[in-house]
Amino acid sequence: MKSKQLSNYGIISLLVIMVSCQPSGRIYEGAVCIHNIHTIDAESGLLKNQTVIVKGEKILKIAPSQELKLAPENTIIDGQGKFLIPGLWDAHVHFAYIEELAPVMFNLFLGYGITSVRDTGGKIDFVKKWKSKAEADPTAAPRVKIAGPLMDGKPNVYDGSIPTRPELSEGFATVEAAVKRVDELAALGVDLIKAYEMLSPEQFKAITKRARELNLNVTGHIPLSMDAITASKGFNSIEHLRNLEMSMTANPTILLAQRRKLLEEGKNEAGGDLRARLHDAQRYAAIELIDTVQRDKVIQALLENDTWQVPTLTLASGAKNKHFTKSVYQSSFNYLPEKISKQWKEGAAIAAGVIATPSRAAYADWVVEISSILHKAKVEFMAGTDCPIYFLTPGLSLHTELEMMSKAGMSPTEVLKAATLNPARYFDMEEELGLIKEGYIADLLILDANPLENISNTQKINTVIKSGKSYDRATLDAMLRKGSE
Repeated sequence: MKSKQLSNYGIISLLVIMVSCQPSGRIYEGAVCIHNIHTIDAESGLLKNQTVIVKGEKILKIAPSQELKLAPENTIIDGQGKFLIPGLWDAHVHFAYIEELAPVMFNLFLGYGITSVRDTGGKIDFVKKWKSKAEADPTAAPRVKIAGPLMDGKPNVYDGSIPTRPELSEGFATVEAAVKRVDELAALGVDLIKAYEMLSPEQFKAITKRARELNLNVTGHIPLSMDAITASKGFNSIEHLRNLEMSMTANPTILLAQRRKLLEEGKNEAGGDLRARLHDAQRYAAIELIDTVQRDKVIQALLENDTWQVPTLTLASGAKNKHFTKSVYQSSFNYLPEKISKQWKEGAAIAAGVIATPSRAAYADWVVEISSILHKAKVEFMAGTDCPIYFLTPGLSLHTELEMMSKAGMSPTEVLKAATLNPARYFDMEEELGLIKEGYIADLLILDANPLENISNTQKINTVIKSGKSYDRATLDAMLRKGSE
């Protein structure tokens, strides 16, 4: 009887020793392990209970959590009940619009989960400085893509003449000068070209032809001297839906002739004044005269030419919706440098008391309506804001834009695509950015709530991961506050 008990004891002891010698889970040295999180991207949708291993700047491994046992020695982020999405893009920003604000924009973007931006116009030396700074330390700044100056005709709009028209553009009197500048900008390292509203048709066609030869995308505003169908052939994307409505009426040829006449008559005016006069003469009237047959011809051209849209709906509807009156915006103004914060608070208070004219209110509704129509027709979109124009706080304003895109009929997955995968595709980066996949750059957001249930949940940011570096909520809040110090 005694010998049998000793035998059992020996077997049990051996089993204990064997179990204690087994590894408790795999160790990923120098990695961050996001455990048991729900992942969401534009291709795979929602995948529940995943473990994502980030090492260096890349996603090393993704597997269902029940299949990937982690040793406690790992650096582990508990993802229980949380959601992982790719880092967001703001595809329309201006570092040079308020130069004094630019030094804090990196922190504002990252603090609100924006890990990449596309700067769509500013003096080349100024915007290139921010691109170079971001490239020097990609874990501490959003990825920055730049267009350099707006390429405009004569007279040019953003000529630095008044504070609301800072020197963002260069005006060209000839085709030759414009093409030469495209070559110079390409040599200086721009990522795209932006064509603007006062260009002649000849200048526009030459600019877009040369950009295509240099493998540079062209974005911008439809020149006032052109119709949307013709201009679409040269554009990879159009900002703000700008001047589309003028080509969607039953009489676009008559309107175009009127614009060209006004352009010739006003060639000695300030560019901004002349542009405003043409917009006032045709924009609001055009949306009351939309012809569905002609509208569909324009949409077909956008589809055939693969011309994407960056509608900046928050900006376009700002006079009516007054985003800047919301408490979240009022609070965000405290993150700005003291002088700018004071100006924005005072300016927003004044703007809040201005009732949108019927024409402006109608235009605010139309931009949402036409975005919905374009989306249903399968025109592609990117999410952008035009910050920091019109009290659009860098970073925060992108989340408002996502809400507006949802109001235009896009599903949460489609909205996320416009703010993640599509900008990556635009810059031929879709094989390394914009999705949650092994080998992709680890630009990621951990959210406390599901954005597929409500796109506003993109604002519930728990952690930002930029090129593999993690920033928890406390660190992000400190980054935001730093701008006002």
